[in-house]
Amino acid sequence: MTIPGLALFYGGLSRAQNVLSTVMQSFAITCLVSILWLCFGYSLAFGVGNDYIGGSEKFWFRGDDKTGKPITPAANAGSIPEALFCMFQLTFAIITCAIITGSVAERMKFSSLLVFIFFWHLLIYCPVAHWEWGGGFMSVWGVLDFAGGDVVHITSGVSGLVAAMILGPRRAFGAGAELPPHNVLLTFLGASLLWVGWFGFNAGSALTAGGSAAMAMLVTHIAASAAGLSWMATEWALKGKPSLLGIVSGSISGLVVITPGAGYVDQTGAFFMGLMGGVVCYFGIQLKHKLGFDDALDAFGVHGVGGIVGGILTGVFANPAIGGASGLFYDTDCRIAKSLDTHCGGKQLGIQVAGILMTCVYSAVGTAIILLILKVTIGIRVSEDDEDIGLDISEHGEGLYSEGINMSDKLPAPQLAPTAPQQAPTAPTPYNAPMQAPAPQYMTQGMGMQGCMQHGMPMQGMAPPMQGSTRPMQQPYMMPPGGGF
Repeated sequence: MTIPGLALFYGGLSRAQNVLSTVMQSFAITCLVSILWLCFGYSLAFGVGNDYIGGSEKFWFRGDDKTGKPITPAANAGSIPEALFCMFQLTFAIITCAIITGSVAERMKFSSLLVFIFFWHLLIYCPVAHWEWGGGFMSVWGVLDFAGGDVVHITSGVSGLVAAMILGPRRAFGAGAELPPHNVLLTFLGASLLWVGWFGFNAGSALTAGGSAAMAMLVTHIAASAAGLSWMATEWALKGKPSLLGIVSGSISGLVVITPGAGYVDQTGAFFMGLMGGVVCYFGIQLKHKLGFDDALDAFGVHGVGGIVGGILTGVFANPAIGGASGLFYDTDCRIAKSLDTHCGGKQLGIQVAGILMTCVYSAVGTAIILLILKVTIGIRVSEDDEDIGLDISEHGEGLYSEGINMSDKLPAPQLAPTAPQQAPTAPTPYNAPMQAPAPQYMTQGMGMQGCMQHGMPMQGMAPPMQGSTRPMQQPYMMPPGGGF
């Protein structure tokens, strides 16, 4: 999911001078959070602890005789090996941190980002994961979050919004310049990988290979498809043309919206959730232009807004026949839900809103405290000159293209081999004149069109340029009857 899916998605959205830094952030976060998960994170999120934070019994996956058992091949978490459960939950922890980088792209110091992620993972992500999935107070409330609407998307989206405000806008964004993506094809490839990977997230959250997982996978696909079409239709109606960037962004928004309800809604709920999610998230990414905050790669507009919308709509479309809980749409038929001691209709919707508000407030306040401390201690933003050069070079000393770095002060000037003098163009060959044999393949192979012309050699199978013409190559040779090479 994070590598390469999110990395390619964000890399394509970035400007050319920041592509490598954007991809580097996702890769480095994957490494850092994995070690934090080993040391502390898994235990803080899924240890016994209390209603607010997990205990220490699973630090380093060791456990002890008094507080817990170590993770071994024989250890189980429910019906699956605990090592598998631990690794599966780690993927959520990684991508949640990586999503935030979409809001701070192209201007945050790499060193400060790593320090921020260190504290954010332990102080924001792990507690919220425990509240919802580790037996904390939000699970006691009955908040429905099947695969990370609150835990992943709202925490990362809201934190990204706060981070973007504290960092301030990019210089070009603040000046009102258009900042188009560097490579939409990379974004398309990343979105495609994310779509497939999302099946693992949502279906896998059933922690079984049975019908619940299959249904979660089905509704995930339906919601993503509906959201892609509704975003495309909205863009088409407002701008006159549908874009590839638009439809892939819409599909991602549909995946976000369905995440909290993937195990609770049926195909009808998934369709309408995707349909509404695509439109709402389309307008959600316009907020940065209206309000002036620079959510560079739309982490808040897609993940924050989508997570909030998905959590609310889960309280509307939750079908008691699917996951036991009954949303507002099924308020008149609560028999199944009551038999499972869950909530019905409007009450469930209220619980969803309460969980969303709690997640938003905690994420926003915690992120602001961490970043403000870093801002007055080590600094969080690159200099204006470094931002103008691009973070690829200023932060990492490498460019996407080899000519991106000026090494003239470090390396001697290259000695160029003398080139053969360019020959004057020859007169056109009459149609019925004997044809000259083409240059041997070893002389023209790899030279390209312009290279062959500079050396006076026609490319094999192509007509030489006409005398006095500035156009490169024209039509292929037309062989007279019976002729040929």
